[in-house]
Amino acid sequence: MRNIHSIEFYTGSKEEVLTGFSGDFPYIASRAELDKYMGRFVPWHWHKAVELFYMESGSLEYYTPGGKVLFPAGSGGMVNSNVLHMTKAMSRTEKNSQLLHIFDVSLLAGEQGSRIERKYIAPIVAAPQIEIIPLFPENMEQKKILELIVQSFRFSSEEFGYEIKLREVLSEIWLMLFQLCSPMLNKSGEHSKSNDRIKLMMIYIHEHYFEKISISELAAAAYLSERECFRVFHDCLHMTPIEYIKSYRLQIACQMLARGRESVTVISHACGLGSSSYFGKVFREYAGCSPSEYRRKWQDCDT
Repeated sequence: MRNIHSIEFYTGSKEEVLTGFSGDFPYIASRAELDKYMGRFVPWHWHKAVELFYMESGSLEYYTPGGKVLFPAGSGGMVNSNVLHMTKAMSRTEKNSQLLHIFDVSLLAGEQGSRIERKYIAPIVAAPQIEIIPLFPENMEQKKILELIVQSFRFSSEEFGYEIKLREVLSEIWLMLFQLCSPMLNKSGEHSKSNDRIKLMMIYIHEHYFEKISISELAAAAYLSERECFRVFHDCLHMTPIEYIKSYRLQIACQMLARGRESVTVISHACGLGSSSYFGKVFREYAGCSPSEYRRKWQDCDT
């Protein structure tokens, strides 16, 4: 298990790059040291693999298009395949640390179209109403799943039969999750296209953030009207398109300040934020400090 304190994305996207993922065993385990992430949050992103997690210490807030859930130490859950999500470290009194299993469901299902996939895997990953399955130790059924998740992190990749043992315990956890969320599976619900449309518009922003972006251009990227564009952003990200564009530009500015030596003026123009005076104003509102102070903090930080 490796410790991580940053996130990487495919160019022009917010699909996460899963370093260490391999075709012959599509799985990685990691410990996310959330206080070391820039801004102590992980921005909106998605990945095809499912995310099974346990809060080792501190507390973490998960945001999805469906809302937000607070996970204190000792709780955990699963984020479904391709679900947009972001997280924020919440505790100020202890380290915010999260253990993660991220794996492609083919690890459990085997060959595509198999009976296991059809009966137990596809019903969950294809259910738009299941974005995140929260697990809390106060519930006895959920506590048993959490105990298995903790146990699954104790396997060593060096021990004999590691891959088979890990797949076995993940399969057991999955079956318990399946039983837990079966009432949700029985609910009728129409597939929403908003998830795909918001991703198209996010990708457009990530490819053009340094340019002037009009709402009409953004809406056209997802074949929507301007009105529908505003609705999709509100429903999925709980903000307006303008707010997301500014937020993304500021995230890029944070990365450039923390990792480079360019002047504040160069960075403000490179991120599409205009003059250095306007940049300084909106950056302070966003980060709680000036761009120069932010640079000193993160370049001095042992990350």
